[in-house]
Amino acid sequence: MHCGACCAHFRVSFYWAEALENGLPEAWYEALTPTLACMQGTNSPSPRCAALEGEVGHAVRCRVYAQRTSPCRQVLAGDEQCRKARTSHGLPPAVHPLTSH
Repeated sequence: MHCGACCAHFRVSFYWAEALENGLPEAWYEALTPTLACMQGTNSPSPRCAALEGEVGHAVRCRVYAQRTSPCRQVLAGDEQCRKARTSHGLPPAVHPLTSH
């Protein structure tokens, strides 16, 4: 993988039970409210998911990819959120895989 911008731009919050259902170890998320949790490192002024390994825009990987939560599974390369995150890291827009030829 060569981006990771969204993992280092947004707070990744989700219903707390989703982490249990996905088998996400407790060390990778924290409580926000009685019903919401977020990935460690994403609830800060300069968010960066603790599970993100490597340099944004270059070689990166998610250490908990198989256990990732719904916000991470819903990411689409080239969508509006992707463009915001990539811009914040000085990266050019990604091409959405469904519209590229």
